[in-house]
Amino acid sequence: MNENDWVLDSLNWALDTWNEKLYEIWQLLTESPETFRGGGVWQVMLNVNGALKAISYGLLVLFFAVGVVKTCGSFADLKRPGQAVRLFVRFVLAKASVDYGLDLMMALFRVAQGVVSEVITRSGVSGAGGVVLPAEIAELVEGLSFLESLPLWIVALLGGLLITVLSFVMILTVYARMFKLMMYTAIAPVPLACFAGEPTGSVGKSFLRSYAGVCLEGAVIALACIIFSAMAASPPSVDLGATAVMAVWSYLGELIFNLLLLVGAVKMSDRMVKEMMGL
Repeated sequence: MNENDWVLDSLNWALDTWNEKLYEIWQLLTESPETFRGGGVWQVMLNVNGALKAISYGLLVLFFAVGVVKTCGSFADLKRPGQAVRLFVRFVLAKASVDYGLDLMMALFRVAQGVVSEVITRSGVSGAGGVVLPAEIAELVEGLSFLESLPLWIVALLGGLLITVLSFVMILTVYARMFKLMMYTAIAPVPLACFAGEPTGSVGKSFLRSYAGVCLEGAVIALACIIFSAMAASPPSVDLGATAVMAVWSYLGELIFNLLLLVGAVKMSDRMVKEMMGL
């Protein structure tokens, strides 16, 4: 067994971890909250949604009463047919949004998922684009003596640790999106009840816009992964004219820079959606 195998094993383990997390991201982007982790979490969120729906009916009446007081200067205004019909329609629509809010939100989610699927299909990329340690690096490392390879141990340890940390930061961001979808689903009846009153109607609008933004984050993350996969098809070059330590360090530096670009794009997906959509 070559004494330098530890260096290669460390780097390969870090890259395998990155590739596993990247593949997991592709799975999460195409998965529905209804099937996430076997559907158990979704069922809990539905139970919370149902419990809050009962409370929201009381809030519905409260917000409607506040809206009537704010929009009508006197009781005589309510006697006008136009005003009465407008308030009645608002109340009916607000109640419908509470009753069928979950269906509306799932419809928005399916539209966003259709965008994600279309982006992935048209790009021709689906879970590909993994990073593999070049054969030139393996040859350089295996050709070194024990003493010559000592600096590479430090390079491999630091590089592998940084790649592993970046992979977990990236996957945690994607999981956070799924958790946000769950939490929006659970508390939906409360902000949707705000549609009953004209002064509080902006709360319901803001809630739906924010939820749509979270759904569209998947498309931005998918595009970022597609760009990275295209970049991974042309991996960083290995400088065979330099020393082994410098060649490995140069390769890892350029590789980590590319990984940072993807992690940064995934982390900023929520901000990018808000800027693009004006949310």
